[in-house]
Amino acid sequence: MPASYFKIPVFLLALLYGNSLKAQGYYLFIGSYNWNKNKPGIYVYQMDSLTGKLTEKCGINNILNPSYLTLSSDGRYLYSVSGSRVKGDGGVCSFSFDSLSGKLSLINEQSCHGENPVYIAADKSDKWLVNANYASGSVSVFPVKKGTIGACVQNIAFTGHGINSERQEKSHIHATVFSSKQDYLMLPDLGADKIRSLTFHPNQEKPLDSATETFAVSVPGSGPRHLAFHPNGRFCYCIEELSGTISAYMYEKGKLTPMQHLTNHLWRVKSDYSSADIHLSPDGLFLYASNRGNENNIAIYSVNPLTGLFKPLGFQSVKGDHPRNFVIDPSGKFLIVANQISGNVVVFRRNMITGLLTSTKVDIKVPGASCLQIKKYQ
Repeated sequence: MPASYFKIPVFLLALLYGNSLKAQGYYLFIGSYNWNKNKPGIYVYQMDSLTGKLTEKCGINNILNPSYLTLSSDGRYLYSVSGSRVKGDGGVCSFSFDSLSGKLSLINEQSCHGENPVYIAADKSDKWLVNANYASGSVSVFPVKKGTIGACVQNIAFTGHGINSERQEKSHIHATVFSSKQDYLMLPDLGADKIRSLTFHPNQEKPLDSATETFAVSVPGSGPRHLAFHPNGRFCYCIEELSGTISAYMYEKGKLTPMQHLTNHLWRVKSDYSSADIHLSPDGLFLYASNRGNENNIAIYSVNPLTGLFKPLGFQSVKGDHPRNFVIDPSGKFLIVANQISGNVVVFRRNMITGLLTSTKVDIKVPGASCLQIKKYQ
């Protein structure tokens, strides 16, 4: 029997395998401060899962300062805030996403009844969106159906202040983060030095129960900004912008118990901390936090998954200015940083054994880049 008889099935298998690899890809969504509706505010890039190379697919105009983004659980819809750092009420927007073409299409927009929306999150049931209004010190809740955002059904404002008269004159909610079981919403309040916790009932018409509010008090003047849950759901880590520190908490049923408090900076740095974002690796063994100001780096920590305690490993320059946000891809191979002031997005390869970062030399220009979301599509 001719040898070529056996090569044909192998060739076909190789072709099919190659096509399946092409069909599986990452999309990186980038939000920004564009300051002009006539300029792109949201960008979509396709990411090579082997090299980290980024290829632009589309840019979206007519949205002002879409500074923070989130995705639906199935990746079919993208949601953004709008009107960040602009006087007056901001908004929330929704887009449908075509993973074949890499294109976004605007569905609708709603007022968030709050000023300077800085964060948005979707629950896993894809029934609800919640956003944080920094200047108003409030959280807004919206029903969602097939990507269409309904009118705001709850807008809860908070009161409080801290010891920093310039930055903590009132409550400033900086993030809306669902607990691992989606039964609580955690609200870091930079202005009041608190991490607020409210029960979340997705099957009720008004899912947030403000009457159940509890809170953890952070170190005075620290300014809680963003937080991340450990993959095991038992621990929570909060980046504190004003003091340049990270606090680790034991988490149980909406309650946070302090465990550890460490500086997020080199010992020689004395001021202008401006810490920003925080994430854990998918395996929960490493913690990463970004520093703006004088440093412009990613601080790297190892994490004991049994105790939740963390210890410093080192720092990595972000090769840009003002790393407002970063993300780790689903495989854990890459860490991607959005540098707002320098207007670039940089891809680092992550050593999954040591946790350290090395350059991939992938560095793209995105004016005002402020937020990243990444998703794998089949």
